[in-house]
Amino acid sequence: MRELLSLEEDKLNWKIVLFLILIAYGFNIAVRYIYISYVGDVPQFQWQGHLMINNNDGYYWAEGARDILAGHHENNDLSPVTNPASILTAYIAKFLPFINFDVLIEYLPGFLGSLVVVPVVLIGRVLGSTWFGFLAGLMSGMVWSYYHRTMFGYYDTDMLVIVFPTFAIWAVLWSITNKNLKFFFLAPLIEIFMIKWHIGLLNVANGIFIMSVIYLGVIFYKERQFNKEWLLLFLLIVPLLPVTFLLKIVILFLLYAVIISKKELIQKNLEYILIGGAVLYLAVVGLPWIKHILGAGYFTRAVTSTDEGLKYFSVVNTVSEAGKIPMNTLIHRISGSWAGFILGFIGYILLLVRYPKMVISIPMVVLGLFAIRGGLRFTIFAVPFFALGNGYIAYIISKYISTFIIDEKVEKYSIYIVSLILMAGFIYPNYKHIHRYIMPTVFNSYEVKVLDKLKTKTKRDDYVLSWWDYGYPIRYYSDVKTFVDGGKHSGKVNFPVSFALTRDLVSSRNMAILDTYFTEYDYQHKIKDKDYFKQMMKKYDFKNPNDFIDYLSTDIKVPKAKEDIYYFLPLRMFNILPTVAIFSTIDLINGNKNRHLFIQSNRFKQQQNILSLDNGVKIDLAKKVVTLGRQIVPIKTFSIAQYDKKGKLHKLIQRVSNQGLNIIFMKSYKKILIVDDFYFNSAYIQLFVFENGGG
Repeated sequence: MRELLSLEEDKLNWKIVLFLILIAYGFNIAVRYIYISYVGDVPQFQWQGHLMINNNDGYYWAEGARDILAGHHENNDLSPVTNPASILTAYIAKFLPFINFDVLIEYLPGFLGSLVVVPVVLIGRVLGSTWFGFLAGLMSGMVWSYYHRTMFGYYDTDMLVIVFPTFAIWAVLWSITNKNLKFFFLAPLIEIFMIKWHIGLLNVANGIFIMSVIYLGVIFYKERQFNKEWLLLFLLIVPLLPVTFLLKIVILFLLYAVIISKKELIQKNLEYILIGGAVLYLAVVGLPWIKHILGAGYFTRAVTSTDEGLKYFSVVNTVSEAGKIPMNTLIHRISGSWAGFILGFIGYILLLVRYPKMVISIPMVVLGLFAIRGGLRFTIFAVPFFALGNGYIAYIISKYISTFIIDEKVEKYSIYIVSLILMAGFIYPNYKHIHRYIMPTVFNSYEVKVLDKLKTKTKRDDYVLSWWDYGYPIRYYSDVKTFVDGGKHSGKVNFPVSFALTRDLVSSRNMAILDTYFTEYDYQHKIKDKDYFKQMMKKYDFKNPNDFIDYLSTDIKVPKAKEDIYYFLPLRMFNILPTVAIFSTIDLINGNKNRHLFIQSNRFKQQQNILSLDNGVKIDLAKKVVTLGRQIVPIKTFSIAQYDKKGKLHKLIQRVSNQGLNIIFMKSYKKILIVDDFYFNSAYIQLFVFENGGG
């Protein structure tokens, strides 16, 4: 059995290894062009002749890279000019000046993300078979979840967030296997860069360190002596230290130099040094890390409170990728199919049994499986190692089948052919999914045209008010400031923006000006309490937030701001308007949610006087009532808004009764809205639907 589970000793030279890596890499690049073949010629997905990216966050890193290349940016514009993703992109853009910048950020995630095949193939070589690693490499870069986050257009830090730790695991395995002190610096150096790339990978680095200790501890128990591999642990502590990036590199190479030059002296006193290292790790890294993990608020629901008791709606409630996922989703996102997942898991367990050093990879697998509670974004961590499990199973089965072939030369080729066919079976469901997964761009060309036009009318320190989903692309295309974005959207930050979008025009204007004032004031004076709504209450001497909200609906005196404020209200915001509203309709005193009615429909039909919507709602035009399930509600107003061929709006608002619901027919958009007075009077509907800009 042990012989069957063993990988054949690898005798391939490095030219063949490199060739197999290039094939696996090329295959994963090629499948990403399937997406381009579907959307590359869609006009609304293009801007200035180039395909736009399909990930909101990508515009954040693109903004930083753009400003690095330009050599300047505005104060307090939140441009990530010091972020590694932006810096790397800017350097690549400088190195490849003949490539359009928008083309670069479109294709970069696919070319960088597919690099995961390199450490996967090399892990196979460390364990004894480059071919086995090659099989896993073919699959590792194109499984559902990993493909989703590294496809062309998905420009994000995810393009290297798995590549780095997989390289780190390979480097640790390689160091433990070849036992050459000269290369012990490699794994910690990779980890220093990976933590710099994404601070969340500190958890993975910590896990790799702990599992390395466990593995070497078992070896010590068996052999009753400390081997020189233990010196690697000292270097693996360096990336975990709470010091700057550059200082980590300095410490690493100083410590490395000492280990190389004083290895005999260190070997004699290794036990005492290990005790000192254990104390250092626990005091400086281990205990603070455990405390952080236990206190992490990954799954906070309901509301969050400020020191003075104001209760805001928690953003995590609205982020789908941070919520629990069903088992079926987990399985398909990690392996693409039930068969692939089950056999990949069995293969991975067999790898751990036959090659115990693979325990070093357990933190990545655990983090990937943790997605069932933590959300979709974690699944990608398990993908490379389930792919290794699939490759291992394919290799073992092909090896077993090939034993029935008498001719040794034929048997060798049989292993290659059969294992490749079996691996194709694991790959196919993922390949099929790629054909179905057509991701639209963040904005369409019409929306970007508006933002490009806005850029010509604004100053770089002006503000655009919109929901946080659109913050990054607004800044990228219009080169202005925003109040909220994909990284700045806590409950207390969202409250003023939500308020300005969903309250009446007077309240909206007052809130927008005050939010601008305190955003700039905070930048200049560094306010300790970042709760701007609380600062507004203090400025106007209010204790009760509800009283202050009422006060904002009046003609109050607001500070003069040098910055102009523009509203960006895309049609697509209708789909999330109730979510936007909930951030400011929550009662800040007790945290209770105030419900308001908002119904939209793009599919409806009329039979005589009855207008039937696709969601089961019926509007009786004769009786002038709306039927919502068993509830019959009178119509208060009936409005029609339509644009003529010249783009001029024509609107008609008919008063029907003194109470009830408001029906809005957006004729040009073929959309019907059924809303209560709250939404009818909201700044979004008044500005977007009726173009009422006063107040």
